[in-house]
Amino acid sequence: MLAGVFELVAPHLTEKQRRLLAGAGARALGHGGGARMARSSGLSRPTVYAGVRELAERPDPGGRVRRRGGGPKRRTTADPGLLGALDALVDPDTRGDPDSPLRWTCKSTRELAEALTAQGHPVSDDTVGRLLKQRGYTLQRTHKTLVVQP
Repeated sequence: MLAGVFELVAPHLTEKQRRLLAGAGARALGHGGGARMARSSGLSRPTVYAGVRELAERPDPGGRVRRRGGGPKRRTTADPGLLGALDALVDPDTRGDPDSPLRWTCKSTRELAEALTAQGHPVSDDTVGRLLKQRGYTLQRTHKTLVVQP
């Protein structure tokens, strides 16, 4: 019965809520409850025991699912040469006044991501867009100019 209840409810819960539910079940089952809950929920024992510990803590008012520092590390931290390589790719095609805060590039984020990946810096086009925005760039498409013939 316990496995059926967990199976029905789990898809609607966040990662933290699943841990807390499994931890509450383990506590309610008493001695050996952690192992039984792990088997019936499909979660690992350390995850169930983490849920038991989290039940004893005060709730996070920010509603965080993971503790600070959890999740994947930033690309710039994991790959320190990424920003330098991005700047080297963007600099030749940068437009705008160097003294002005507005700078833009005509290269697409997809093209830049492919070039960076080829250089050994695997990165997605979304990440390239975020990095460009952080560095003060905007993306502009090319406009045709009308040339008047005399």
